[in-house]
Amino acid sequence: MNEVDGRRRCPWCLGSDRYRRYHDEEWGVPVHDDRRLFEFLTLEGAQAGLSWSTILAKRENYRRAFSRFDPKKVARFGARDVKRLMRDAGIVRNRLKIESTISNARVFLEVRREFGTFGAYLWAFVDGRPLQNRRRGMKQVPGRTDLSDVISKDLKRRGFRFVGSTIVYAFMQAVGMVNDHLTICFRRAQVAALPRSASSAKLRRQ
Repeated sequence: MNEVDGRRRCPWCLGSDRYRRYHDEEWGVPVHDDRRLFEFLTLEGAQAGLSWSTILAKRENYRRAFSRFDPKKVARFGARDVKRLMRDAGIVRNRLKIESTISNARVFLEVRREFGTFGAYLWAFVDGRPLQNRRRGMKQVPGRTDLSDVISKDLKRRGFRFVGSTIVYAFMQAVGMVNDHLTICFRRAQVAALPRSASSAKLRRQ
């Protein structure tokens, strides 16, 4: 069954109320705000080898631990912060993931200096417009695409870590670069009808 309260949804979200709220309110909605983009980039990287439900359950802890995902503040984290975070049971205590979040914040700021905003850099890969897919079933939803390969390669070239193509495609889905709500899902049409961000006109700077 993929129907709850009379509305049909993507079946992956039916495991919990938290999952369902995330699907109904956030997943696939275009994100242009840099702090939110840094949050999703961090959380998708933290998910590697784990379930998204695990990360969602720890999301508020991550916001607290990483200064509400302010990249300027996280970029200033040092060895003492790493030790503090390694003792924090509210997040995934993986040293490589923690250290990569800090180094990613520094690279994130470099990209922002080059493009004006990280959103401008990111959304230029899709010309400022979300890709509207028509997936009929979960088997049609890929784990990666040629475009996620391209973005992953460019992120790695710039120094980002935990940005493999599979992670990048999940990130693209989360921040609305692609609309992968299934055709049977009530959210697909709603997300597709959302207005393009006013910042989209500035995306082709480079």
